[in-house]
Amino acid sequence: MKIEIDQGSGFCFGVTSAINKAEEELAQGGTLYCLGDIVHNGKECDRLKKLGLITIDHAAFSTLRHAKVLLRAHGEPPATYQQARKNDIDIIDATCPVVLHLQERIKKDYGHDGARDKQIVIFGKNGHAEVLGLVGQTEGQAIVIESPEEVTKLDFDKDICLYSQTTKPLDGFRKIVDYIQAHISPQATFRYYDTICRQVANRMPHIRDFASRHDVILFVCGKKSSNGRVLYNECRHVNPRSYLIDSADEIDVKWLEECHSVGICGGTSTPKWLMEACAEALKKRKAE
Repeated sequence: MKIEIDQGSGFCFGVTSAINKAEEELAQGGTLYCLGDIVHNGKECDRLKKLGLITIDHAAFSTLRHAKVLLRAHGEPPATYQQARKNDIDIIDATCPVVLHLQERIKKDYGHDGARDKQIVIFGKNGHAEVLGLVGQTEGQAIVIESPEEVTKLDFDKDICLYSQTTKPLDGFRKIVDYIQAHISPQATFRYYDTICRQVANRMPHIRDFASRHDVILFVCGKKSSNGRVLYNECRHVNPRSYLIDSADEIDVKWLEECHSVGICGGTSTPKWLMEACAEALKKRKAE
């Protein structure tokens, strides 16, 4: 049985940078907090916890004083920075540069003359950390649509300015653009910005090709990972024998019946070491 780890899977640039910053700070000693899970992967969070990283939520963050807190790659709304200044919190900002640039664009658009009379729309997942940070740039006024089907709730008689969460699929964004262009009132304006991260978007065709080359696909990712779920569904679409696992412990030997080739892949929040651990587990079973 051939076993291949997808070299295109694993942490994206933003996640890698955030984890590197966390490790550098922890190596210097002292207490370091992280606002929310640094990455949507429980195994990686457990590894960093053993190094001393303390994960907190926003409620705990509001009670901290004179502390050091790392902001993960997903970004935060302005209110978080205001709270930090108020409580004398030293911020280690690991916001992904792509996300940071998107925040700045939305904030500028919202602050522009007359912006409050138009609809700033974000194609993204409600409640997702990145989306909360984006909506925060508009004082909570941005409209979030999770799927192309939700575009009908917009007011097509008003100006529309469309952005996207950086990890949403390109085809969904294009469907929304096409629908708005077909329905926008002649008296209203429509501007859209493709703010999808290409490092993430380019993984979609790659993962389809990878999944098609193997009998069985083991997709390794945390259950909280939105990006992982999207990529896993693409694998399933191409290869029905695709299985979502959090670790090697979840591998079912029944999946490997009449299997000559296993592909191991993951999302942008999947550490390489976890995929390698799954490969090692398979090799041990082959040797038994």
